[in-house]
Amino acid sequence: MSVITNIEDLRVLAQKRVPRMFYDYADSGSWTEQTYRANTSDFAKIRLRQRVAVNMDNRTLATKMAGQDVSMPVALAPTGLTGMQHADGEIHAARAAAAFGVPFTLSMMSICSIEDVAEHTGKPFWFQPYVLRDREFMGRLIDRAKAAKCSALVLTLDLQILGQRHKDIRNGLSAPPKLTLPNILNMMTKPRWCMGMLGTKRRGFGNIVGHVKGVADMSSLSAWTTQQFDPRLSWDDVKWVKDRWGGKLILKGILDEEDARLAANSGADALIVSNHGGRQLDGALSSIAKLAPIVDAVGSRIDVYFDGGIRSGQDVLKALAIGAKGTFIGRAFLYGLGAMGGPGVTKALEIIRKELDVTMAFCGKTDARTLDRGDLIVADDVRREFGLAK
Repeated sequence: MSVITNIEDLRVLAQKRVPRMFYDYADSGSWTEQTYRANTSDFAKIRLRQRVAVNMDNRTLATKMAGQDVSMPVALAPTGLTGMQHADGEIHAARAAAAFGVPFTLSMMSICSIEDVAEHTGKPFWFQPYVLRDREFMGRLIDRAKAAKCSALVLTLDLQILGQRHKDIRNGLSAPPKLTLPNILNMMTKPRWCMGMLGTKRRGFGNIVGHVKGVADMSSLSAWTTQQFDPRLSWDDVKWVKDRWGGKLILKGILDEEDARLAANSGADALIVSNHGGRQLDGALSSIAKLAPIVDAVGSRIDVYFDGGIRSGQDVLKALAIGAKGTFIGRAFLYGLGAMGGPGVTKALEIIRKELDVTMAFCGKTDARTLDRGDLIVADDVRREFGLAK
């Protein structure tokens, strides 16, 4: 194996080792993928201010997210089908995050169940549900998260209707996946992945199959999921979730200042500026382009976190300097998982931590909590584009 130096190295290795339909599921956006691409490319429009002759001893990245001590302001984002990037993927990722001292967020659409992850990890994790038509099941799901001692709920608000992802359609990604001849032939070129999947019983949606009336196996799951995402979602539903949960609540999928104000008014503990990784509204602005306006609108009232396009510690630093209190990585850790399993997730976190720490030092700062917009150099046209006041 070649030396792994950055997240791109992990991506290349994951692409070699993960079957095409599952790699493409993680590494794609909706429609033309314009927003998906902008999430990463827009970071390059922001430059960094270098400082010298500053005492760089005793640097720290430690802070808090949702009241929880974290070793650096980075959490693992909720990602569906994580357990199809690598066998038992959610368990491996949760263990790696716990050992590293950062939060792991389990998606409702995970392969390993809430109970599975709780049984195999020693520290509390976060759980991410969607608002569903079946409120009885949703209530039970929240109660299961309580029973598993999840320490925060990350309610995703931008998936009432599914965005169209062309690669998934072409690959026949469904529940269960369509085992077409091209898919079978492609899987045969991934022996490491195949052996891992043969060695685990966790190959379905563990939070749903067996927990919903009429959904006893994967063959009946597809029809249920297409009917369950509730297009009538409103802020009243957010209140219902908040009251039912009773713990720390984070709202994910905010990309507009007015929605951010409504999120702050809802009583949630934090919001995440996110466009679902460019997988929903293609043509929306990148997450980093919307961060400053949302921080300026509500940052004094609610913690603002950031998600979308992070591929390095420098990206994390830029989001923190603009005003985010913490960040989330999705694809970056999935690349590590697909490439190397649990150690790959650890490797992704190590890469981001080192890049964040060294870049912070070059910027003349010793504490990640003190980063601010003075650490950035931004051209006037980009300031206007990103809503960055001088």
